Amino acid sequence: MTKLDPIIAVKNVEASVNWYQQVFGFKNLHSGENFAVLATENEDIILCLHKWGEHEHPSLTDQTTIAGNGLLLYFRTDNMENIRNKIDKIGSLVVEEIHLNTNSLRKEFSIRDLDGYFIVVTEFHIYEG
Repeated sequence: MTKLDPIIAVKNVEASVNWYQQVFGFKNLHSGENFAVLATENEDIILCLHKWGEHEHPSLTDQTTIAGNGLLLYFRTDNMENIRNKIDKIGSLVVEEIHLNTNSLRKEFSIRDLDGYFIVVTEFHIYEG
C-alpha cells in the first residue's frame, strides 16, 4: 500500500491548524509548534503543516519562497456550501466564487489559506477515466 501525506510549509503552525479546522473541520492528530497532522473524522491524513525553516528539510528552509508555487490543494467534498459559508464567517480571501468548472463539470470555488496556498474546493466526485 502507498499513501501520500502532503506537507506544506507555514509561518505559524497553530494559526494554520486553527484555520483548517474552522474551514474544513479536520481533526488535529499531532500538533506542536513546528509540525501538525490534520485528518478527517475517520483519521485519514489529509495534510501536514510544517513550520518554515525547522528540521532542515531542503525545500522548507527559505520562507521568502512563494508559498505554493506549482502546488494546488484540491479538496473534493460533499459539504461545499457549508465550507463556503465558513469562509465568509472567518473572512478569508475568496479568489473565485462558486461556479461550474467546464472541465470537470462540477461546481467549485477557490480560496487562499493564511500562507497564500491556492485551494480549490469542489463537489465530491469519483474520477472517471
